Amino acid sequence: MKIVTSAVDVIGKRSPMLYGQFIEHFHRQIYGGIYDPQNSLSDEEGFRKDVLEALRAIHVPIVRWPGGCFVSSYHWKDGVGQPRVPYFDKAWRVEESNEFGTDEFVSWCRKVGCEPYICTNAGTGTAEEMSDWVEYCNLPVEGKFARMRIQNGHEAPFCVKYWSVGNENYGGHEIGAKPAGEWGRLVLESAKMMKRVDPTIELSAAALTDLDWNIDLLRHSGQFLNWISIHQYWDQIHETNQPSDYPAVLAFTNHTEDAIRKVKGLLMAMGLENRIRIAFDEWNLKEWYHPKVHTIEQGVTKEEYVTPRDQNDDNAIYTMGDAIFTACFLNALNRNCDIVGMANFAPVINTRGCIFTHPEGLVLRSTYHVFYLYTNYMGDIVQRAVCPDMERCTVRNHRGVEETVDLLDICVTKFSDGPGMAVAVVNKSPEHFEEAELDFEAGGAVKGYYICGESVSSYNDIAHTEVFVQEEELGEFAKGMTVRLRPHSVEIFRIGC
Repeated sequence: MKIVTSAVDVIGKRSPMLYGQFIEHFHRQIYGGIYDPQNSLSDEEGFRKDVLEALRAIHVPIVRWPGGCFVSSYHWKDGVGQPRVPYFDKAWRVEESNEFGTDEFVSWCRKVGCEPYICTNAGTGTAEEMSDWVEYCNLPVEGKFARMRIQNGHEAPFCVKYWSVGNENYGGHEIGAKPAGEWGRLVLESAKMMKRVDPTIELSAAALTDLDWNIDLLRHSGQFLNWISIHQYWDQIHETNQPSDYPAVLAFTNHTEDAIRKVKGLLMAMGLENRIRIAFDEWNLKEWYHPKVHTIEQGVTKEEYVTPRDQNDDNAIYTMGDAIFTACFLNALNRNCDIVGMANFAPVINTRGCIFTHPEGLVLRSTYHVFYLYTNYMGDIVQRAVCPDMERCTVRNHRGVEETVDLLDICVTKFSDGPGMAVAVVNKSPEHFEEAELDFEAGGAVKGYYICGESVSSYNDIAHTEVFVQEEELGEFAKGMTVRLRPHSVEIFRIGC
């Protein structure tokens, strides 16, 4: 199979924010995840130092917080200052201590080295409450909420640039869900007030691939928006925790760009593609497991609806299949960098995250190593690439229907700050080596970086590491050079770097 590309056929410059992450007050993501004051591995602010180090290693650019469904009944003022009063979180039906709030999140982001991205309460909250949050974070001294921040020990403003109005407010599962017309008006008034507090902020609003919803939203408030937010979990197993098998995961890779194409088409039809970009600000292959919460018939005992969430922490279900899908989606984001400017893997830690914490340390799941490959070895100028003789295979999707899938997924990049190229190739074949001919002009030494594992079911766990980044020297590049791709692998070839 040939990979053909040209240095003059450039899609665009990829934003580093395509490799963003997400954290929510759900199960062990915050408490016992990034924040664990009683653990000897934590610093003086209670942040796990090993987590900070792992996130810095994948150069996390931006983190979205505090949700997620959690935010739709979250009142930020209860999570700053003293005392912090616990309350019952109606989204996830557990008590929230409010110990970790805005001040802690911004401080944690500074230590990670990433931008904070705050999602506001558009469920039970109001436009005024959202704008008060901007005042607390961003105004130097004006107003009672800026003075509140100063009284809480933070004299300098936080300068939070990225904000979202709401989370999935189109869905019946969400507290404070809204019909399209009502949503467009709320976003308009919220955005108006938030930007009057700080005109420099960038705003997103909850959307989906529904045409009527998006048209109404953009007609009402498009003039205030910089982003349109979409979410997707392909393997919808929130009630079962029964992941799709590897062939079905390959079928999901056929659909990594479906939502992007639909929303891009709408933006183009409305003449907004040069002003509003897509924030794919919550995504993962697997839905989180939280049975009997977002259903009409609620669980009654905690053994029915809280305890099962521990099953999200079964590291054996985060395999090379997850890595393959993640790499294919990152390739899709890169190939659409002309319209997608931000994406946030959900979540970054525990639940379905790429990092798992336990009292003595971390497990870096297969998906973590995908982010490591892309943030450390890929370039930021994305070129178009084709494979005219692409081989395909037939698989059964999660519904048992046959689909034909490309064996390879490809992304070609170069670097804005130096010479060389980086070519990402995902070999989806479960068992077979494949060969790719690099049929383009380049020069210099070639080095390969890859993850694979012994089988599609390979995974990492405590004292059990099967998936990790490996590297090899491949000699000098010549046009037509053939590289051998390992089965079920994610590989990046750097040329002349």
